[in-house]
Amino acid sequence: MALTGTDVIGQAKTGTGKTLGFGIPLLERVTVPADVEAGRAAPEALTDAPQALVVVPTRELCIQVANDLLTAGKVRNVRVVSIYGGRAYEPQVEALKKGVDVVVGTPGRLLDLAGQGKLVLKHVKCLVLDEADEMLDLGFLPDVEKIIDMLPAKRQTMLFSATMPGAVIGLARRYMSHPTHIRATAPDDEGATVANIRQFVYRAHSLDKPEMVARILQAEGRGLAMIFCRTKRTAADIAEQLQRRGFAAGAVHGDLGQGAREQALRAFRNGKVDVLVCTDVAARGIDVEGVTHVINYQSPEDEKTYLHRIGRTGRAGASGTAITFVDWDDVPRWQLINKALGLDFHEPVETYSTSPHLFSDLGIPEGTKGVLPRSERTRAGLDAEELEDLGETGGRGGRGRGRGGRGAAHGADRERPARRPRRRRRLRGGVPVDSAPDAKDAGTAAAGPAAAEEGTTAPRTPRRRRRTRGGVPTQPATAPESAEPVESAEPVESAEPVESAEAAVTTAEGPAAGTAEPAAKPRRRRVRRTAGTARSTAAAKTPEPAEATATAAPDTAGAAADATATEPEPKPRRRTRKTAAAAEAAEEAGARPRRRTRKAAAGTESGGAGIPAQADGEPQAGEPRRRTRKAAATRTATVTKSAEA
Repeated sequence: MALTGTDVIGQAKTGTGKTLGFGIPLLERVTVPADVEAGRAAPEALTDAPQALVVVPTRELCIQVANDLLTAGKVRNVRVVSIYGGRAYEPQVEALKKGVDVVVGTPGRLLDLAGQGKLVLKHVKCLVLDEADEMLDLGFLPDVEKIIDMLPAKRQTMLFSATMPGAVIGLARRYMSHPTHIRATAPDDEGATVANIRQFVYRAHSLDKPEMVARILQAEGRGLAMIFCRTKRTAADIAEQLQRRGFAAGAVHGDLGQGAREQALRAFRNGKVDVLVCTDVAARGIDVEGVTHVINYQSPEDEKTYLHRIGRTGRAGASGTAITFVDWDDVPRWQLINKALGLDFHEPVETYSTSPHLFSDLGIPEGTKGVLPRSERTRAGLDAEELEDLGETGGRGGRGRGRGGRGAAHGADRERPARRPRRRRRLRGGVPVDSAPDAKDAGTAAAGPAAAEEGTTAPRTPRRRRRTRGGVPTQPATAPESAEPVESAEPVESAEPVESAEAAVTTAEGPAAGTAEPAAKPRRRRVRRTAGTARSTAAAKTPEPAEATATAAPDTAGAAADATATEPEPKPRRRTRKTAAAAEAAEEAGARPRRRTRKAAAGTESGGAGIPAQADGEPQAGEPRRRTRKAAATRTATVTKSAEA
């Protein structure tokens, strides 16, 4: 029917050859120079614009369909170009300018190039929508409708998919003219799934899944295997864990650059990698020969996803094995899938990596562990496959080798220059510390080389502050001026040499020298000073020439030393508040009688009748007597007589 130009809706199970079902009629409707030479077409029918358009949902499926059409049209020399995102625009635009007969592409890049005028669609005779239900689920339906509006009204439209939801049927009614719905099934295969695929469903724990996968991959007769995950992060994590366990594994998911995705698929097709961990991006239409096991690491979202996942094995009459892991949280979802497909796994069996029925169901040898033995690691691995530079667009392509970007392809050829260490210069006062100052420089001549050397090598000494009082440095020998001098019984002649000596020493070590270190500020105390000390302080404050004072200092100091040796100066008595209070009390004793206390009574009885007990501020030693009325009267009379005397 397709060869006659009738619109067709084709529905068949996975792996039944739908690609060639629309590919052969499509290639026959394209006019090539061989048809003109054979007389089957007029020369005016030849054109460099596309004559057939195939729209697919994913990039991987686009590459696969384009390769299949190239192989089928090699005899007639049909020009086929794949147009999809994740690659540079320039190669695709150049291929369109050279001329093309069939274009296979994804909706986004096709609509982009058509909007720029680089892709001309007015000569398209045949339109094919492959995996139409997936384009509906991914939200590509509006883009597909825009592309259909750019096509000629008179054309052949074919729509192929394994599942046909209602929205796809509505699309067919709007854009197809009297379509013929064809559903191809085998007489002995009435179920939704392929009969030659063995299916196993296990209820597994999420922490035990990697161990179970590693043991399943060592089953007898296992060829290539595909592991499907729901999230991109899970796919990347499982691929990394399997590589650590010794398996040659690759990953295909949306976070990878297009170059890395194609590298993993090529390595999987070529046998360099025997385990491919992927998301649902690779669940549609990917046809790899030799896939024997499909593992659903996470439960699929719906029955359509389940059918397309397990459809990667058991293709073209071959047999395969499909294993599905169901978490405890995913049991309700799985029961809906089981009911929709009419399967017999309503209650999955709880299974662990050590369960005996797991080994017996899948043919796993006894004693198999979760690490592949070194003797069986015969695959070349993902690194053996060359990473192609696709000139990827966007920001994801150049993040590293795993992204497969432009920078990753040239990373080995273009080495980064050596990084020069940063030189830091230490400055002190605007002058580099590590460089000696020039002695001839006028700006640094005042400091001198000794100062520069001291600043660079010697530790920095703390700054000394000089205490001054009224512009004069404070001297430790100078007593405070607030205390009143008390006359002494010493002769004045002996104080004069001390006065001149102290004045000379004070003047020589004071403001004239300027380099002596002042002592700490003395504690201010109320003391009795001699008249000579007071005069010495006054003499120290009198300004005298520094030279004369310095000259007279030795003689005066010698005289002061002799005078001090002959007549030592008496030590001034310390005046305290207690002694001052006692003196005032003694002066007032004649005016009023003193208050009688036990201390005073004890002092009177000990023999000090003429001197009060508290006059010196020190109690007299004596044993206290018992106080009676008679004794109290006697003491009162004694105190009264003492006061009158």
